[in-house]
Amino acid sequence: MEPLDQILDAPASSQRQLRYAGFWIRVGAYLIDGILIAVVNIILAFIIGGGLTSGGLLLNAISVAIGIAYFCGLESSDKQGTFGKQAVGIKVGNANGEKISFANALGRYFAKILSTILLFIGFIMVGWDDRKQGLHDKLADTYVFYA
Repeated sequence: MEPLDQILDAPASSQRQLRYAGFWIRVGAYLIDGILIAVVNIILAFIIGGGLTSGGLLLNAISVAIGIAYFCGLESSDKQGTFGKQAVGIKVGNANGEKISFANALGRYFAKILSTILLFIGFIMVGWDDRKQGLHDKLADTYVFYA
């Protein structure tokens, strides 16, 4: 048994032990987010005019801006996750579980384009990666973990 003074003098571990969130829980969160974003976009389509059949440039630009604001804003906030992630109890953070910057969240958001272009392999790799990182997570150095 070690003396108490040696235990108290031991360096504190700066790395928090994270329980990484796997593929299906992340899919569930994204489905919730997708529904929320779709509802907002449908409402905007009717407000801007033309309804659902209008695919105007303005509506598309606003939809992209909403997606960026929603995902990057919430993932870089103190909540560390979108409403979908919050609903299923997961967060986005750095290697220590700390919140990421908006710029980091923005990089992660745009890295998802690469994950998509590669036939969704960038997302699917969450299923076999030791730390449950998708390609976009690896590029942005982010982790998705249980809250």
